[in-house]
Amino acid sequence: MGMHIPDGYLSPQTCAVGYAITVPAWAVAVRRVQRVVRNRHVPTLAVLAAVSFLVMMFNIPIPDGTTAHAIGATIIAILLGPWAAVLAVSVALGFQALLFGDGGVLAFGFNCANMAVLAPFVGYGVYKLIAGRSELTAPRRALAAAVGGYAGINAAAFAAAIEFGLQPDLFHNAAGAPLYAPYHLDQTIPAMMLAHLTIAGIAEGILTGGVVAYLQRANLPLLRVNHAGVAADGEKAAAPRRGRPLRVALGAVAVMAVLTPLGLLAPGGAFGEDAPEDLDLHKYGLSAVPSGLNKYNGFWHHALFDGYDFTSDAHPTIGYIVSAVVGIAIVGAAIFLITAAVRWAAARRGATRRHETAEQS
Repeated sequence: MGMHIPDGYLSPQTCAVGYAITVPAWAVAVRRVQRVVRNRHVPTLAVLAAVSFLVMMFNIPIPDGTTAHAIGATIIAILLGPWAAVLAVSVALGFQALLFGDGGVLAFGFNCANMAVLAPFVGYGVYKLIAGRSELTAPRRALAAAVGGYAGINAAAFAAAIEFGLQPDLFHNAAGAPLYAPYHLDQTIPAMMLAHLTIAGIAEGILTGGVVAYLQRANLPLLRVNHAGVAADGEKAAAPRRGRPLRVALGAVAVMAVLTPLGLLAPGGAFGEDAPEDLDLHKYGLSAVPSGLNKYNGFWHHALFDGYDFTSDAHPTIGYIVSAVVGIAIVGAAIFLITAAVRWAAARRGATRRHETAEQS
């Protein structure tokens, strides 16, 4: 789908750069999350991570025959902060790669750099810029969220286009034939940006703006978590009944899980995600599949639900729904475990400091 870069399309050297970018981001995110996400917000983060996983399962048809998808990164950044989004989207992407074969394991670093780091920070930055000092309940906030979501996903798509398009220029054999992705920048940028400027970006904007608009009316305290000190007209009237927001969120996740097979209606495949044997070699002026692409494309062989299916395409709808349910459970559980580990480590450090202080006094 869309921006999920499979293994083999980026060189090992490029993949190493992706991890060099994301590993420090993950380390910072783990430290920041313990400050932003208190115990009572862990279920919210788990639900948002599940939503990100689900929206990335939806294939949206693009006029040129390819597909794209939303990410959900900016809405997480708006609600719980961009560092929480780094963690949530990275977890979703990790299980997509490991269990569902959606995105490469070697390319996981750059998939996260694009969708879990760049997208939420760009989206959140644009949101803050447009929202300014407006009240939390102002329509301007929902508009800012929509524009931020649109900007964030397009920034991620543009980065992926650059990563694809540089491969044949940086990595080729003595005869000039590409070793990995065969697409040049004049092919990757139009292909990726057409899909995301026209369709996927709009879907991301509607999702992000729509959630903020709903929370302005139904659950202003949740919207306030990452907006301390921002004025809000009519906050008492917007206070939710106990338990209602979580029930609504879980209901929305359940509906999305049931609807995920709609992505199967999309014709064709996403740009840059063809299996090596499916490449149109003539179109790219090649006489054979690039050797590096052919070598690394099958690097990970252990996806239990490869292509969001386990029925060998006998019952793809059932496969998609079961994959969605399994993905929700695993992503949510992973968020709970990670946050529990972070809290435990923080508590242990605090106890050590208190013990050292007591000894010194």
